[in-house]
Amino acid sequence: MGEFFPAPIFFEGTIFEFNRMTLVRLVATIVLVALFWVVTNRARLVPGRAQNIAEMGLDFVRVNIAEEILGKQHARPFIPLLTTMFFAIFALNITGVIPFLNIASTSVVAVPMLLAVASFVAFIYAGIKAHGAVGYLRTTLFPSGVPWPIYIILAPIELLSTFVLRPATLTIRLMANMLAGHLLLVLFFGMTHWLFLEADGALKGVGVITLGAAIAFTVFEIFISALQAYIFTLLTAVYINLSQEAH
Repeated sequence: MGEFFPAPIFFEGTIFEFNRMTLVRLVATIVLVALFWVVTNRARLVPGRAQNIAEMGLDFVRVNIAEEILGKQHARPFIPLLTTMFFAIFALNITGVIPFLNIASTSVVAVPMLLAVASFVAFIYAGIKAHGAVGYLRTTLFPSGVPWPIYIILAPIELLSTFVLRPATLTIRLMANMLAGHLLLVLFFGMTHWLFLEADGALKGVGVITLGAAIAFTVFEIFISALQAYIFTLLTAVYINLSQEAH
């Protein structure tokens, strides 16, 4: 567990403390920005392979998440946020399987919480823009078509669900999945190392099984990295849509 709380490299004890986890985040961000900068600056009318991949990724977020959930009319203002969110989460997740980085910086609470706050601000903004501040609170806490005595129970539930549980579950889901994936990889690769180098006799052969499991979990972790980026972005779009629609 100490890997999630590495020793400081610079500025120990200050709010600017810089450690290995921060370094991984910085590397992921720089690589992601550099890749898109290179692709956009070399964009051609007839796209090459790199441009094709980038355009497929951008279209996936725009069409399959933003426009699918929000509709073309309402999706446009939120496409930059959703696109940034998807690729940023994937980049910060995938570092868990990249050699020499070997940890997802979303496996500690700070980054998932920051992303959840961005999602929270986006769907609150969407609701207020669509209904006004008072109107948004009214449609959220007091949905129409419900007998008024039910509001005594329903309003606190809606308040907790919308303003507390949504950002909390976004944070916990992303963090817990990436934390669990890292622990599984450490477990199987650590076990393989011990079996090959320190175990006696036939027990070394078990290392082949644990190595196979470690490779399988590495592939699975790549899939989970993309899946969690998709789920987080999709839920953000869903919450924005719910805020824009009156009950």
